Amino acid sequence: MAGLQITAAAPDPALLDLPWELPLEEWPASRIAALPRGISRHIVRFVRMSDQVIAIKEIAEGTARREYQMLRMLGRLDVPSVHPVAVISGREGRDGEPLEAALVTSHLQFSLPYRALFSQVLRPDTATRAIDALAVLLVRLHLTGFYWGDVSLSNTLFRRDAGAFAAYLVDAETGELHQELSTGQREYDLEVARVNIAGELMDLQAGELLEIDVDPLSISEHIMSRYRSLWAELTETESFEAGDRWRVAARIERLNDLGFDVDELSISTDLDGTRVSIQPKVVDAGHHSRRLLRLTGIDAQENQARRLLNDLDRYGAESDQQNEDEEIVAHEWVSQVFEPVVRAVPRDLRRKLEPAEVFHEVLEHRWFMSEQQRRDVPLLEAVGAYVAGVLVHRRDEAAFLGQDTSPLDAVESL
Repeated sequence: MAGLQITAAAPDPALLDLPWELPLEEWPASRIAALPRGISRHIVRFVRMSDQVIAIKEIAEGTARREYQMLRMLGRLDVPSVHPVAVISGREGRDGEPLEAALVTSHLQFSLPYRALFSQVLRPDTATRAIDALAVLLVRLHLTGFYWGDVSLSNTLFRRDAGAFAAYLVDAETGELHQELSTGQREYDLEVARVNIAGELMDLQAGELLEIDVDPLSISEHIMSRYRSLWAELTETESFEAGDRWRVAARIERLNDLGFDVDELSISTDLDGTRVSIQPKVVDAGHHSRRLLRLTGIDAQENQARRLLNDLDRYGAESDQQNEDEEIVAHEWVSQVFEPVVRAVPRDLRRKLEPAEVFHEVLEHRWFMSEQQRRDVPLLEAVGAYVAGVLVHRRDEAAFLGQDTSPLDAVESL
């Protein structure tokens, strides 16, 4: 241990208590968190440390340091990705032989690798929603100038997001950060994604986790069309007649609906001023998430935030506060609506789903109950029915601790 080196922005002393003198695959079961792992070129384990779970990957020191720095840069760019904790180098076994370095990252709570997400038979629409999320992530990465080089479902984690999914980058080992990506670089990433996704879906089909009549090739093609339509909406120039200036606001609204803020627009006219062209200059994801955080302090995924903001608007209308300051209405909504729903969930069930996802599902359950019973079901009544009939049967997505995950070993690639 004398030569052990820890590179970290904020080193946790608990790192020193881990058995770095042992190869990772020989670490005692008491240290290992029973989380689903994936197919990887390297040995990967989830480990309990203090009051958190970390992911450890054994890898060559130079590669570990490069990926650590890349993940830190992506974090500063606010790209959805795992958080790097440390690089451990200078490891020696008990026999004095050198051991590979280790990259340590935080475990992303409430996230699932794609095989765990689809541990039941995968429906085509579920696969499509996951690929939609991956397409959005890939667009965000490309907008920041990040070339991934190994786009796949396996290298991605998914969090539930109000009926959809939000995707997070897990593996930055092959990534490169540029000032701007060329069309060729973007298209290569897209082709890698298409091929990898097709292979992963075929693997699911072979394991009887994908319906036999589903065509993995056609589903994998979906990322191509989804990516290109989103990229065009975010980056292409739009031209229209000078009298149709309303289309400037319409373009901004469409981008906001996609979850992107527009910090600047480039607007130009032709020589005789009869046609106007607009192009977004700076686009940033998280429009609804930032608005919800500003108004309420609730940190949620983009679709969750959109759903919560819709309920906030509904509350303002029903309480006749449309002309009231929205921050005052938001504070009242949190204390009168959101928090009572969260508190109504028994403490032992609160690790099933994130509070924002629980609130979304309660709203969905309330709508179904009202349809079935042909009456306006009170929110707290819907919470009780949801907890008893739905939430108790959900698996714990905060950490998945203590479960037998052996069938899911071929899951998350770090």
